[in-house]
Amino acid sequence: MGAPFPLDGIRVLDLSRAISGPMVGRMLCDLGAEVVKVEVPGTDITQVFGPRTGEHTGLYVQMNAGKQNVAIDLTKPEGAALLRDLVAHTDIVVENFRPGTVDRLGVGWAALSEINPRLVMLSVSGFGQWGPEVGRQAYAPVLHAESGLLGRQAEVDDVEPHDVVMALADSVSSLHGMIAVLAALRLRDATGQGQYLDLSMLESMLATDDYTHYSLERTYPVFPATGLVFPAPGGPLLISADPKYLWHRLATRHGLTDPDPDAPTGQRIAVRARLVREWVAAFSDRAELIVALEAAGVAWAEIRTPATVLDSPTVIAREVVAQVDDHCGGTRPVIRMPYRFSAGSCEPRGGAAFVGEHNADVLSRWLGHDAAQVEALARAGALIPADQVEVP
Repeated sequence: MGAPFPLDGIRVLDLSRAISGPMVGRMLCDLGAEVVKVEVPGTDITQVFGPRTGEHTGLYVQMNAGKQNVAIDLTKPEGAALLRDLVAHTDIVVENFRPGTVDRLGVGWAALSEINPRLVMLSVSGFGQWGPEVGRQAYAPVLHAESGLLGRQAEVDDVEPHDVVMALADSVSSLHGMIAVLAALRLRDATGQGQYLDLSMLESMLATDDYTHYSLERTYPVFPATGLVFPAPGGPLLISADPKYLWHRLATRHGLTDPDPDAPTGQRIAVRARLVREWVAAFSDRAELIVALEAAGVAWAEIRTPATVLDSPTVIAREVVAQVDDHCGGTRPVIRMPYRFSAGSCEPRGGAAFVGEHNADVLSRWLGHDAAQVEALARAGALIPADQVEVP
C-alpha cells in the first residue's frame, strides 16, 4: 500500500468558481479529501481561459482535477434543499459568491450550521462579508490595484500602473483559505464545534505583502529589494543581490575596483553599476559567467518564459508535472501541489469531471438515493443531468 493521504475521510462541497475557491478544493482533494464540485452549468469562467480539450480548458482542469461533480440548480428551492441534505454529510463547504448570495439562496452559514454543527464553511470575497465595500465586484486585478501592489510597482519602475500577468490575489487568498480551513478542522477536533471563515482577498494580499511595513510606518519611497536583470551571453540573466552587496562580492572575488573611491556617493553608485554591467557583458560564454557568479556567492536565475519554464531541471527531476485523465481517451498535464511528505501522500487523483458526471454516484453514496429518486430530482429541476449540460 502507498503512504496514506492526510485528509482521507474528509468530505468537501465546493460551491466556488474561478480560482480563489476552487484552488482550495484542489489542494484538499490532492491531500485526500473527497471533494464534490457543485456546479451550475456555464457559471465557471475558467472554462474560457486556456487551451481546450473536449469540454475543458487548461485553467479549469488545473483548478478542478480530481474532484467529483454534481450539477445542482441552487436558484430553485428544490436544489437548495438538496444541497442542505448533502451538507448533513460533509465536513467542509467552500464558496466565493458575492456576499449575501448564499443566504438569499437558503444555503448560508446560519442555515447550514443548524443542519451540521460540526461544519467548517469558508467564504472567500474581495472585501469581506461585512464593511463599506462588501457589495463590490472583486476579481484579482481589482485586488492587485486596491492592495497597493500595482501602484508600488509603477512608482519603483517609474511607469504607468499596469496589472501583473497572474491572478495573484486569487492564489494568495486560496492559500490563506486553506490554512484557515485546516486550522478550523484542528479546532473542531478539540471542541467538536464547526467554524465559519470570512476570508477577505484584500486582507489576504496585505497580510502576505512583505512591503506593507513601508505603509504601516509611513516611510516612502520604498527600497526595492528586487533582482537585477543584466544582458548576458545567451539572453538576459537575473542576479538576486542588493547592488552594494553585489559590488562587495565581485570586488572581493573578481577584483572590481572603484576608479575614484572619493567620488560623491551618487556618482560612485552609478559608476559601480556601470562596471558591474560591463563585467557581465565581457563574458562570451554563459556557463563561465554562472561559474563566476557562484564563485562570488551570488544568486542568479534564468529568465524563463511560458515556453521554457517547464524545462527547469528541478521541475523535470522532481516530476512537478503530473498527467491526469482528459476524459477524451488521453491524458492532460497538471501541476502537482508542492507538499512532499516523508510518510504521506499528496497527488492529483484524477482529471476534471464533466459537469453533472457524478450526480447519481454522489447522491447514492452520500444520501442513499436510488435511480428513481435521482430521476425525480432531475424532473423537479433541482438536479441537472450531465447529458443536458451545454458545453460552453
